[in-house]
Amino acid sequence: MGFERDLGDGISLALRTPDMARAVRPVAAANLDRLRQWEPWAHWFDPDGAEDDWNREQLQRYIDGRAIPAVLLHHGRPIGSVSAQLDRYSGTGELGYWLAADMEGRGIAQRACQELITDMFADGIARVEIRTAVHNVRSIRLAERLGFEREGTLRSALPVGDVRHDVALFGLLPG
Repeated sequence: MGFERDLGDGISLALRTPDMARAVRPVAAANLDRLRQWEPWAHWFDPDGAEDDWNREQLQRYIDGRAIPAVLLHHGRPIGSVSAQLDRYSGTGELGYWLAADMEGRGIAQRACQELITDMFADGIARVEIRTAVHNVRSIRLAERLGFEREGTLRSALPVGDVRHDVALFGLLPG
């Protein structure tokens, strides 16, 4: 059931198993203030593991071919997460990602996302999307570097804490 990918320079992707989910918790906790600007999950995140049910669900979705939940590692140390949610009916995948602040700006998220994009297209997914708050400049720049096209804005579509953000919708087709 495992998957691990070497992305070079000591960076790898590993399936977010229960052990990996526990290992990445302190990294998420250390970055919560920053992540809470953009990530709804960061508002209900529990460093003690109350999201274990969610992680189990994601692992089951992986087994069913409906998700790719992964942890990013640097020389075996968790540094963030990248995942894809797959809608087999529509043939669409949606990417999500975050990195520890001290690992940003090194092309790590780009390599990890590219790996999942390649996997999704090879597995028959016909379209990959990134949805991000319109003011999340780092995420928008990553989508553009990956070759995604901005397709529109979904008004007030992202609840983050007590705020609702407009969402920039990016799409990528094979080839």
